[in-house]
Parts: sequence; structure tokens; C-alpha cells
Amino acid sequence: MNPKVRKITYLAVMVALDVVLSPILRIEGMAPMSSVINILAGVLMGPLYATIMAICCGIIRMMMMGIPPLALTGAVFGALLAGLGARWTHSIYGSIIGEIIGTGIVGSLLSYPVMVLFTGTKTDLYWLLYTPRFLGATLMGAVAAWLIWQQAKKISLFKDMIRIFNGKGYVVK
Repeated sequence: MNPKVRKITYLAVMVALDVVLSPILRIEGMAPMSSVINILAGVLMGPLYATIMAICCGIIRMMMMGIPPLALTGAVFGALLAGLGARWTHSIYGSIIGEIIGTGIVGSLLSYPVMVLFTGTKTDLYWLLYTPRFLGATLMGAVAAWLIWQQAKKISLFKDMIRIFNGKGYVVK
């Protein structure tokens, strides 16, 4: 099968997993399964496709589930930095750190002005309003992603994904 078709197919599967799993294991204001998928996508698909996945998932969540733009601000930066972290370190740990920084810190800080624009109201709340929930979700997601990765890295399908997205010599620890 054509490698481009395989990439798009794997991307579609990751989008589907994120869209289906995120609402199932959702705590109000927290989406730990989104962090799990971002971390795994970062390791498996790299920064470009992980970011595309997060954008698609955010748009689907906003349109189908009525979730505010937090679906985008929370996930996109985490997916990008998870992919970059994995690419730079060749490790799940780089992806985890990227997700925590991207979603837990950058995404949470950018969510406040986005929600002010979205709702049209200003409150006396501050920029760190979303940070505790976003950080909590990313930490829960990081633990779950690490546990899943310990078994998933042995599966030939995941090895194939890494090879397709990153090249033959790319190894993830």
C-alpha cells in the first residue's frame, strides 16, 4: 500500500480513537484521554501528523459535542510539543514532557483569552484559571500513556507506524 495512504489511514484511526475515547473518560474541564492520544500520536506519528490529528479532533468535538474552543487550545499545542519532544528524544518521555508543557501550560494559558473572546465576557478571573485542570488532565494522561506504551511498543503495528512516519532507522526507546 502507498505510504501516503497508510499515513492518512493511521491518522484517521488516531482521530477516531481520540474522538471516541475523550468523552468517555472525561472529567468536567479535564480530558485525560486526549492527553493519552496526543502523547501516543507524538511518538507514533511525529509533530506534523499529531498536530493535524489534534486540530481535526478539536473541530469534531466543537461541532458534534458542543465543546467550546478549549478543545483546540487544549490539545493542539500539546500534540505539537508531544511530537517535537518525541522527535528530539526518541522517547515516550520527550512526548510526555511536550504534552505537559504544551497542553498543561501553553494551552491552559492561551485558553483564557480565547474564552474571553468566545463568550464576550470578562471576569475577574486570571490567566491561570484553566492551568490546574489542564495540568491535572495531562498528568493523568501521561501516566496512562506511559502504561499503555509499555505494552504497545512491542506490537508490530505500532512499530510499522513509527517506521512509516519517521523513517526506517528511527527507534523509540
